[in-house]
Amino acid sequence: MSGRIIKVSGPLVVADGLTDASMADVVKVGTQQLKGEVLTMTGDRASIQVYEETAGLGPGAEVFTTGAPLSVELGPGLLENIYDGIQRPLTEIRALAGSTISRGIDIPALNRSKTWAFNPSVHPGDPVSGGDIIGFVQETSAIIHKIMVPHGVMGTIRSIEKGSFTVTETVATVTLDNGEIRELMMMQTWPVRINRPYKQKFLPNTPLCSGQRIIDTLFPIAKGGTAAVPGPFGSGKTVVQHALAKWSDVDVVVYIGCGERGNEMTDVLMEFPELTDPRSGEPLMKRTVLIANTSDMPVAAREASIYTGITIAEYFRDMGYDVAVIADSTSRWAEALREMSGRLEEMPGEEGYPAYLASRIAQFYERAGNIECLCSEQRKGSLTAIGAVSPPGGDTSEPVSQATMRIVKVFWSLDSSLAHARHFPAINWLNSYSLYLDNLKSWYDTNFGKSFMENRKKAMAILQEEAELQEIVRLVGMDSLSPADRLTMETAKMIREDFLQQNAFVDTDNYSEYERQARLLNIILQYGVLCKSALGAGASLQDLFDIDAKDKIGRAKIVPIDEYIDVYETIMKEMTDQINRTKTGGELDD
Repeated sequence: MSGRIIKVSGPLVVADGLTDASMADVVKVGTQQLKGEVLTMTGDRASIQVYEETAGLGPGAEVFTTGAPLSVELGPGLLENIYDGIQRPLTEIRALAGSTISRGIDIPALNRSKTWAFNPSVHPGDPVSGGDIIGFVQETSAIIHKIMVPHGVMGTIRSIEKGSFTVTETVATVTLDNGEIRELMMMQTWPVRINRPYKQKFLPNTPLCSGQRIIDTLFPIAKGGTAAVPGPFGSGKTVVQHALAKWSDVDVVVYIGCGERGNEMTDVLMEFPELTDPRSGEPLMKRTVLIANTSDMPVAAREASIYTGITIAEYFRDMGYDVAVIADSTSRWAEALREMSGRLEEMPGEEGYPAYLASRIAQFYERAGNIECLCSEQRKGSLTAIGAVSPPGGDTSEPVSQATMRIVKVFWSLDSSLAHARHFPAINWLNSYSLYLDNLKSWYDTNFGKSFMENRKKAMAILQEEAELQEIVRLVGMDSLSPADRLTMETAKMIREDFLQQNAFVDTDNYSEYERQARLLNIILQYGVLCKSALGAGASLQDLFDIDAKDKIGRAKIVPIDEYIDVYETIMKEMTDQINRTKTGGELDD
């Protein structure tokens, strides 16, 4: 069915005559067939959100409805690809149209001519249902793509072939329970605004190892959990998200550049093929999907990019993989919602944002989780959602930050003063929190003993005590503190500079596994304990600060991975001996 445009207001187009259209239907607008989505229907009049530039579009132009909701194509070819907000492959668009994306250009998300080696895992006569795996494709050297039966299909395998196929060729046929024959391809589609189903959701109980010490030790996120990274401009939100995308121990990463600068996505494109995954030894791009809807792309498509990314992530989760979806940033998405809401003349909420802002943000984060997949076999997967928030001026009292904080369980609060001091990750340890600590405690106790969580608690107490002592120092100076308090300040400084601070440009420090983190923190805390004992035995505070082993602790974090255990044990022994010698007034230097 077709209708006619009666009003154009930026990305909003109003058309009438669309009697058979429904809300959320995809429509093609004007002679250039611009892609849009129906937001509201009043009789046969539709308000349409157009995902491309509407300049030159005017009343009278024709609008066609496709009768289908906005959907993504799911199948081999997703990994290593970069898409825009409505899943158009930017690499192929560039080859076809040059550096500028022509309006109305429509290229399939998955390459229709490329063939993939399909290896069946079921045989004729086997019963199958939605979500069951019928075969495998080695999509990249890091990831095996599992071909699944589309949801809603139930029957018996009639035929299945091994060989090379395109994503639209039939690889198997299924005799449905009602006797019909259904052909199965390697590609399937799914509406982006509808959650992919699952059997059961579990409480997250396994940490996501990011290799960032302040995250893994102090404010961990669980696999299947949710986290927000708020901070003002220049505080390092993108730095933190890039680090999470690079080093997190997940199988697949979906990185969504939602309204941010194009050079940030370029950094990902340039860096990831050159970086090696510490888990698999393969280039990081081999397990990454990029969704790029940068600040110079159409505003309306920012919302679509969020849903496109989370749907692709759910698809890989259903294969049984651990997936992380990283959105940078949800504030830009919220601004797009605000603009569309204003053009629809809806009643505004706080600061002009729509009244349904919180529910939209919740719909995104609630698609995360640790789940049992919907299939006849037992298969589990997880989807971890991490979103950056860009509050104006770093004011987290604004609506997007507040709505996000009510939903997510981990809050990594970025501090511009730390970023300006070149302390990265610039996560403020006094304002951040993680609500997964109780769920993860048994995992830490099992794998690293009870000392891990005890040391974390001690480190947090020292950092909080340092913040209180700094108020006194600002007023009356460091000399007014007692030796015990000065020792606390020095231990806290070691925790901040030697443990929490990491150098992304040093190969041995940009990623730190849990065992290494536990040993390094334990050495620093032991220094504080031993020095406190030595002070009680009459040792000089300055002598304790001057021991050689103390300087070695700071350099220990850049020791090669195959040497750090021996080096840490040596430092611990030397530190103990040198501190004990201060009690007796012996020489500190060998």
